[in-house]
Amino acid sequence: MAELDRLVAVLDSAAGGLAGVALVGGDAGIGKTRMVTELSERAEAAGFAVLVGQCAELGDALPYLPLADALRDARGELRAALDARPVLGRLLPGGTDLGPETASALTQQQLFGSMLGFLAAQPVLLVLEDLHWADQSTRDLLVFLSRMLQTERVCLVGTYRTDDLHRRHPLRRVLAELKRLPLVTAVELSPLDRGEMADYLTSLGGGDAQMIGEVVDRAEGNPFYAEELLEAAIEGSSMTDGLTSLLLSRAELLSDAAQRVLRGAAVAGRRVDHDLLREASGLEELAFEEAMREIVSRGLLRPSGEYGYAFRHALLQEAVYTDLLPGERTRMHSAFARLLTARSGAAAELAYHYLAGHDLAEALSASVEAGRRAERLGAPAEAHRHFEQALGLWDRVPDAEALAGMDRVRLVLRTAAAAADMGDNHRATAQVREVPPTAESLERLAYYLYDSDDVPKAIVAAEAAVAAASPGTAALAKALATLSRTLSWGPRHAEVRPLADRALEVARATGASDAEKGATIVLASCAEFEGDRALAEELFGSVAVQGSGDLAMDLRAIFHHARTQFERGSMATAAVTADRGVRLAMESGLSWSTYGTDLRFLQFLIHYMAGEWTQARETAAGFGVRVGKIPEAILSSFALFIEVAMGTPAVEERLTWLRPFWSDALVAYMSRGMAAEHALWRQDPGAALEHTTAVLGAMDPADAGNIRIGAVALWALADLGRTDGADELLARARRAARPGMGFEGRAWLARAEAEWHRVHGRADVEAWRAVVEAFDVGFVYEAARARWRLAEALLASGGRAEALKEWERAVADATSLGAKPLGEALAELGRRARFTSAQPGVLTGREQEVLALVAEACPTARSASGCSSRRRR
Repeated sequence: MAELDRLVAVLDSAAGGLAGVALVGGDAGIGKTRMVTELSERAEAAGFAVLVGQCAELGDALPYLPLADALRDARGELRAALDARPVLGRLLPGGTDLGPETASALTQQQLFGSMLGFLAAQPVLLVLEDLHWADQSTRDLLVFLSRMLQTERVCLVGTYRTDDLHRRHPLRRVLAELKRLPLVTAVELSPLDRGEMADYLTSLGGGDAQMIGEVVDRAEGNPFYAEELLEAAIEGSSMTDGLTSLLLSRAELLSDAAQRVLRGAAVAGRRVDHDLLREASGLEELAFEEAMREIVSRGLLRPSGEYGYAFRHALLQEAVYTDLLPGERTRMHSAFARLLTARSGAAAELAYHYLAGHDLAEALSASVEAGRRAERLGAPAEAHRHFEQALGLWDRVPDAEALAGMDRVRLVLRTAAAAADMGDNHRATAQVREVPPTAESLERLAYYLYDSDDVPKAIVAAEAAVAAASPGTAALAKALATLSRTLSWGPRHAEVRPLADRALEVARATGASDAEKGATIVLASCAEFEGDRALAEELFGSVAVQGSGDLAMDLRAIFHHARTQFERGSMATAAVTADRGVRLAMESGLSWSTYGTDLRFLQFLIHYMAGEWTQARETAAGFGVRVGKIPEAILSSFALFIEVAMGTPAVEERLTWLRPFWSDALVAYMSRGMAAEHALWRQDPGAALEHTTAVLGAMDPADAGNIRIGAVALWALADLGRTDGADELLARARRAARPGMGFEGRAWLARAEAEWHRVHGRADVEAWRAVVEAFDVGFVYEAARARWRLAEALLASGGRAEALKEWERAVADATSLGAKPLGEALAELGRRARFTSAQPGVLTGREQEVLALVAEACPTARSASGCSSRRRR
């Protein structure tokens, strides 16, 4: 069928190294599972590892339930990849220790990054079924993988019921977002037509034409309903009832003991453990096995895994569960809760069963523990849900504080922290405001307000936290550190250093290591702002080298340490530091966190600037072309640096994907800035000027990025032969310069000065010599570009011999780098200047022969004005 063909196409694409995602929707019983089962068989035949995870109706309470279900089937290379990632191992029964009580807010990012690395181990088909029941963390993981998978040999398939997606269902928004992605293929299963339905029923053993016709009329194109109707017809049962009645009629044929077992299985959920179901049934071993044999023989339950059973279809489980009497349902939930408690079952399941069994005290206790576990698993949305459930029960339960293991204020702060970790700082601030104002709660309020970009209110809250804190306490150290952070870069910046110094002093005296590291990073930023780059590097390095135990802070410190080393031109040292940060991010599954991404870009930039373009291209290969969000567009923009410099065909495709994101300042700065250079290499200075004008129009005049974009704009004006606006461009670049600016900023300012002279028709040798010297501290490509212009200026001033040396050096660097556009520009200059060169890759053999002949007719002593065109570029 056409729908299966579309899924196979996604699988084939994955086999070829282009990852794909398929979302399969359809009504209950329409054949989604049957289709992905056939796809799984084809995938196994093609050498794919197949992992299948099943969501369950209580999955909203159990974080990553389908992922844990799928990972249990990992074998071979995938098992080794799983064992190498302890964060994923935590999801499995008997998995690795969950770690400390207070987990890092990056735990979810660790898990997501680890999952991405795990899937790259070998070709994988990952199926997540019944996403309409998925928890929010699973939905977030689905979005992450759909955006981040690029060249991995991975086919990700998710199924969901369209008839269950009411207007406010949380999966609706996710599906709408995902279906816009280029990686995603949406497949909607429609009801079978009469011919397809008749063929299907015949394959199931239907031989009577009249019977098949009646079933087709009743089934309305639904294969599962048709299967049940056919079974009823064969058994001589009525086909006049609805589907629910039809399903229950099958169950009513069971013995009393078997019906009792089946009802217990329905309370447990879609799947149930053998021993747990036997104990819940109250039957002896032999009686239970006889009942199970009866149930399985009638196709109601089927063996699942080594020690359990699953309903043949979710609709059957729903029908049996819905048919239970209220008292019967409550009693059976209570029974399962007691049995799971004795077995140390999952806290989320316990909370579910205790709440359904109306045991509020145990439900509160289990909800708090479920929240703690979800925190440590990296599922903040589920942690927040469980903590909020516990808060909702608090006033209805005697001695709630003892049951929760904490007072209500502490639980509210825990709930707010979970909200912040799931990206909802507004909810976090609202919840913190519910508790009495203490130093701790006010400090947290300030932190969340600052992260919500409400800086004025954050400052007020932080000042109140400092005022409320007792002298010489860890709470005071933390409040001071947060206050210094909220005042950074604002009009009260002068107060930042004294506050950070005081925070550091109190933190060291009280052993508040998190406040100590935070204050140190603020002090390093102050030193950098004041122009003391050596002190900034030392302070960033002290945190980066010692480590804080907080991965977020460690990666932040390592990034800034590597950045300050890079900006003073210490390429080799910066490379070592950046490599260490990238390794830490990869090992901890945080390659896609904010600072993990920044470190990868910095690692790329160091290789790019140092002329190590093989390594730079390998890093850039991980920066996807197909982007759907601003963070992805930022990462993709980085790759343009080397792609434009090498003149690769990928530039146009990447720019096409990035164009919709040019409203973002950072994306525009990088991608439009590089689009301008790309246009200049293609002899289109008008387009380049359009790009740079747009970027500068959206940029803060104080931003140091004005320098580079201004220099490129001046290049475009010079090539256009126009002077209008040149003086303002140079003035703007000068105003953006600041004391203590790194070598790259100083070098680009020198470039802007030299381009300004070129705009006004002056080939200023000393200006271009200054550019070469500024970039020649390790930036191979930019130094080569500057030598190109210096050679031009030297030729115009009569310094032919020196021009030849600079040209040959630039040719050698362009050739070794593979910088094709620069190489072509140098070749043109060589032709105009009648230079000869044995450098491969810049001039063809025939061109070298011709230039050699021309050179014989144009003695070296002749002035440049007589041998070359004066046309400005």
